[in-house]
Amino acid sequence: MPTPNRLRPIPAGVHPPYRYPDYRSTPERAPSRPLVALEQGEQELAVAAFPRSILKPTDADLTRQSNGEPLGQRIVVAGRVIDEDGKPVRNSLVEVWQCNAAGRYRHAKDQHEAPLDPHFHGYGKMLTDDAGNYRFVSIKPGAYPWRNHPNAWRPAHIHFSLFGHAYAQRLITQMYFEGDPLLALDPIYNSAPDGARQRLVSAFDLELTVEGIALGYRFDIVLRGRDATPMGV
Repeated sequence: MPTPNRLRPIPAGVHPPYRYPDYRSTPERAPSRPLVALEQGEQELAVAAFPRSILKPTDADLTRQSNGEPLGQRIVVAGRVIDEDGKPVRNSLVEVWQCNAAGRYRHAKDQHEAPLDPHFHGYGKMLTDDAGNYRFVSIKPGAYPWRNHPNAWRPAHIHFSLFGHAYAQRLITQMYFEGDPLLALDPIYNSAPDGARQRLVSAFDLELTVEGIALGYRFDIVLRGRDATPMGV
């Protein structure tokens, strides 16, 4: 049995290494010395509680955050957030951010020549329900070039930030789309171990699709354990 009120060790073969040469920025920022394990104190184990008052009505619908219609294919993304024992993570904050349909972020550092969409901000947040479910509406993001290697393009993806039962369980990851030909060429996606990589890919789900409006994708997230969603990608 696990020690009460303590987080279990992270198993090998789940998360990408800190240093992955094909992902060119990692050798510069990866630790050069062995990591030092810190004692889990009250702050790390404190329950992460977020009141629903932090949410605005349009936070979970990224297509309704402006006075106009954003461009692109509308999508619904939904799934469950669970812990390493398969139990739902209730009232957990889920944050998402992404580029627009042309592949450009609404950020000053993104100077990609693709157009900005004045009606798409690319950021949302929501809280899971009692069963660990989350759901949001957005625009399918576009691919965009980056300078990691010659003719490098990032596959379509959505960034996720999540909190589990405790602040120390925060997960930052990316969700990809099945069938994207750029996945095989992307060093960030491929930095995740073979057995865990597929957990970063959402699945088309007809039941989530809104007829005539939006395609549906399911993306379940496991915060810890041997079946955890890879973090740091």
